[in-house]
Amino acid sequence: MPYRFSFPSPLAAALFGLLASLAILQTASGQPSSDQRPNVVVVITDDQGHGDLACHGNPVLKTPSIDKLFEQSVRLADFHVAPTCTPSRAALLTGRWTNRTGAWHTINGRSILRAEETTLANVFQDAGYATGMFGKWHLGDNYPYRPTDRGFDEVMCHGGGGVGQTPDYWDNAYFDGTYFHNNKPTPVKGFCTDVFFDYATSFIRKQKEKDQPFLAYISTNAAHGPYHAPPEYSKPYEHLGIGVANFFGMIANIDDNVGKLRDVLEKEGIADDTIFIFMTDNGTSAGGKVYNSGMRGFKGSPYDGGHRVPFFIHWPGKFDQGRDVLPITAHIDIMPTLLDLCGIETPSDIAFDGRSLRPLLENESDRWPERILITDSQRIEQPEKWRGSSVMTDQYRLVNQKELYDIKADPGQKNNIADEHPEVVGRLQRFYESWWDELSPTFAAPTPIYLGTPHENPVALTCHDWTNETASPWNQSLIRKSLDTEAVDGFWHVNVVEAGDYEIRLRRWPVESGFAIDASVAPGAPVPGVDAFRMTPGEAIDVKTATLQIADVESTQLVSSGDQEAAFRVTLPAGATKLRAIFTTEQGKSYGAYYAYVQKL
Repeated sequence: MPYRFSFPSPLAAALFGLLASLAILQTASGQPSSDQRPNVVVVITDDQGHGDLACHGNPVLKTPSIDKLFEQSVRLADFHVAPTCTPSRAALLTGRWTNRTGAWHTINGRSILRAEETTLANVFQDAGYATGMFGKWHLGDNYPYRPTDRGFDEVMCHGGGGVGQTPDYWDNAYFDGTYFHNNKPTPVKGFCTDVFFDYATSFIRKQKEKDQPFLAYISTNAAHGPYHAPPEYSKPYEHLGIGVANFFGMIANIDDNVGKLRDVLEKEGIADDTIFIFMTDNGTSAGGKVYNSGMRGFKGSPYDGGHRVPFFIHWPGKFDQGRDVLPITAHIDIMPTLLDLCGIETPSDIAFDGRSLRPLLENESDRWPERILITDSQRIEQPEKWRGSSVMTDQYRLVNQKELYDIKADPGQKNNIADEHPEVVGRLQRFYESWWDELSPTFAAPTPIYLGTPHENPVALTCHDWTNETASPWNQSLIRKSLDTEAVDGFWHVNVVEAGDYEIRLRRWPVESGFAIDASVAPGAPVPGVDAFRMTPGEAIDVKTATLQIADVESTQLVSSGDQEAAFRVTLPAGATKLRAIFTTEQGKSYGAYYAYVQKL
């Protein structure tokens, strides 16, 4: 028997009619209602370039699962990120220019996403989505910058920018490591990429059981160096040498995991309700000499080979027919696009630098205006104007202020035509000047690590986040080598949130290692592929004193052989300050204390 509706009053009937009309309009506009919001899976790989896929013409590498996704997706054919990893992730997860977010470097305290930025996960979480992050974060390892602080409900990640880097758990390599599950060190078995996809799969299944929409951000550290892969994946490429063989092996393993995850979505009956994205974070690091899609430059380059990357988006019934979107697009467009596709309102306090690509994805490009986009590589503490820059349109690239290339006629960027088109050079220079003038006032502000909060106490600081004028010791091999002199001496920007008594413990080795400050350390076990960071022998240093400088405190104490740490008790006022920690030998050599643990008492 059909339902019958009876209205107690004409006013109620009118109200019902209005609501029904609004629902029809909402459906007609293409915006999903709250109970129809799609799930979202974003897979972003590390250091895999545009040419590191068979579907893009690579003559050696086999990627059947991603090739299938390519055939079933709308592809952004002229899609750009930053030339290195942290900046790409910052822009992707905020929809804002990398240099605006504070995370324009990969170390030196400039790989930390400013606390005031709102992430994709924040907004999805507020909209009722379950949010999960698996793999590489590289936007801050301490409160309030960790993924668990930035909107993700469940997190399984390594520390820093890669497995075996300085903030990562000690002695990690790519197999059988210890990663951080919701900030707790958790031992695992297996290859890192397999682990991250396994945790993501478990997360997805849990949400399916609860009938809750989800955002799964799967961000692999592969294929970043050092190059390690399960032997069965690298073996087909061993004729290319150990480095490239394992680089391609990591990508083949990613491909296998992408295929398995898509199979899970099908078996769970949620593939039709899931937006699936595959992309990478910058140009190739090791595959370019084999094949680079005809582009100039690799990872880190201002030329297209450094920042033009794959982007495939698949959504059954909507974006499932292979098609290329030709207008230029970028990382800053992805957050506004996903909010638009999922019917999530943009918070009023966010001003996106990107825009929703929905008209392009829905093949309504006649409504799409010409754009100018910028990417640059600022691998220094303070950005420099025009450094590693590319100002881009659909047709042109202005590189490093003075080189102009017609990307349509010259995709390999071989012929500088700046002298022939001064009007184009001038227009792109003026756009950049305006962009720089808007962003540059924010550059000097540091992104301090918070001390004295209940969210993280003690706080583990590592030299990965030192501010200095040279490259910080960013991986555990450099810790083992114990480089001395001011070249590896820096300080941490910190914010003492609450005044009070603190204990600060300075260490040469991290606490989980259990090593004394003056200990020599044997090489760690090898893993398949090139030498792991942990295979570098740990050199002994004969430390005699430890010095701490923070706020108005400067204190020095003696260090005895066998001491694991030098502990200081200090009273600190609230506020922003700098923390510097130095070990000195009897011969007068100075070493930064690579690790410091700060606890409010």
